[in-house]
Amino acid sequence: MEGLGLLLGAVGVLAGIVMLIVILSYGQLWLQAYSSGVRVSFFTLIGMTFRKVNSRLIVNSLIMAFKANLDVSLNFLEAHYLARGNVPAVVQAMIMAQQSGLDINIEALGAHLLAGGDVNAVVRALIAADKAGIELSFQQACAIDLAGRDIVGAVNTSVDPRVVDCPKPDATKSTLDAVAKDGIQVKARARVTVRTCIERLVGGATDDTIIARVGEAIVSAIGSSNSYTEVLENPDRISNAALAKGLDSGTAYEILSIDIADVDVGENVGAKLDIDRANAKKQVAQANAEKRAAEARATQAEQEARIREMRAEVVKAEAEVPKAIAEAFRGGNLGIMDYYRMRNIQADTDMREQIGGQPDEES
Repeated sequence: MEGLGLLLGAVGVLAGIVMLIVILSYGQLWLQAYSSGVRVSFFTLIGMTFRKVNSRLIVNSLIMAFKANLDVSLNFLEAHYLARGNVPAVVQAMIMAQQSGLDINIEALGAHLLAGGDVNAVVRALIAADKAGIELSFQQACAIDLAGRDIVGAVNTSVDPRVVDCPKPDATKSTLDAVAKDGIQVKARARVTVRTCIERLVGGATDDTIIARVGEAIVSAIGSSNSYTEVLENPDRISNAALAKGLDSGTAYEILSIDIADVDVGENVGAKLDIDRANAKKQVAQANAEKRAAEARATQAEQEARIREMRAEVVKAEAEVPKAIAEAFRGGNLGIMDYYRMRNIQADTDMREQIGGQPDEES
């Protein structure tokens, strides 16, 4: 009996130690929940520890929901935490929605947060849309947020349209340059007022597409003008022509207006092109002339070579004359008097050529 008493005493002491540890570990948190009107047992707090749930985070979120009169279950908060969700963010978003009179399910907010969305941005966008009278459902807001778009900025732009500079201030060229039909360059800058179209925000093109389309339309409008004076006199013709093309089709915005902020005259591109064209023709003509001159020089060189060849043939033929005379003497076909008569005729001919100023071919 004495041993049984000692065993019971030891068990009692051990139980007391365990109870003291539980009270020291969870007593303050339990008391905080109890004083706030939230009923959470010690066994529930201990179970959270075994389930690897941050009990203090869950209790604080539960207290925050209770004070805001939200019907939030402890099981949902635990499940959302185990799914690696942000429990305080969901509760805060739900409180914000309730205070604004929005009918949003907390489970839906938790699902959106787990999908990688920003519940606070969604709720703020829904509140702004509700105040502005814009039709925006919770599903639309979640889809826009998950698509990576700034849902709050989109709603604000729907209410307060924003202005987009064309071209962008950080672009390489600060103006849109085009050439009218008279060859004069015109430089322009435009400001485009856009409003977000919520229905086309998911899958719609961004403002970069708007800037590119507006720039293309302005350049086309300037290029179709007969002269640069038409552009300077009526710059609104350019903006009206660009606006009439429906440039916001397939984009996330609606173009309200296109205003020409600045227009200026640039270079005389037509005259510059004419000068370049004339210089090119001049270079081609010079090349052709040099080609013909080279051909003429080559032909002259060929003719001179042929003349030298013919003179060589004449000299060669003349060299045969003495041989023929000697052969005629030996054959008796030429007498001495005949030879002298021939020499007299040659001398007379040479004298006449010298008197007449004709050059001697042999010289």
